[in-house]
Amino acid sequence: MSKIIVLMGAPGAGKGTQARLLQERLGLQQISTGDMFRAMKAAHTPLGEEMRAIMSAGKLVPDDLTIRMVHERTNREDCKRGYILDGFPRTITQAAMLEKLAVEQSKKIVAIVVDAPLDILEKRMTGRRNCPVCNEIYNVYFKPPKVDNVCDFHPNAHLLQRADDNPDTARERLITYEEKTRPLLDYYEKSGRLHRVDGTRDPEAIYADIERIVNGE
Repeated sequence: MSKIIVLMGAPGAGKGTQARLLQERLGLQQISTGDMFRAMKAAHTPLGEEMRAIMSAGKLVPDDLTIRMVHERTNREDCKRGYILDGFPRTITQAAMLEKLAVEQSKKIVAIVVDAPLDILEKRMTGRRNCPVCNEIYNVYFKPPKVDNVCDFHPNAHLLQRADDNPDTARERLITYEEKTRPLLDYYEKSGRLHRVDGTRDPEAIYADIERIVNGE
């Protein structure tokens, strides 16, 4: 049976890297609701018109519209073998909607969370720097450049820090994640479908565990 991978993880846990590796190596499409919202808003379709009206009014996209978008996107040919959901579900209501979609598509839901302690997540976020020329990413704690604040490949390029990678914003983002995601983790844990992966290791070790879970289910 093909699978729906619900991949979760706090900011800085490396969830995005793992989703990309799964797409590249297992051929599973990464379905981002954020990307879908932007594409749908630009589309000249009834659903697109509905989306534009809601967003123009400054309202949140309702659950029923979100699931209709997910339904439409995941019923395409490139999702037949399974797919990874990025940014969905975010609520218990959306999780219940996904259960119905999984039955309809004859797919099995596999929930995976990439776990890492808060102090490591904070360092990953606040320590991030990137080169403005080649976009190489460094971390002052875990992957520092050879020369302080200078790209290894472009000696004249001084590294930049994203505005939202300051300690206060990083902590706020982690608290928000914890509050919003905890009910979902409990939801999947109670049904025995939540898999926890140690996110403190290097990306390849994390990926090896995730691939085993995906292939072994």
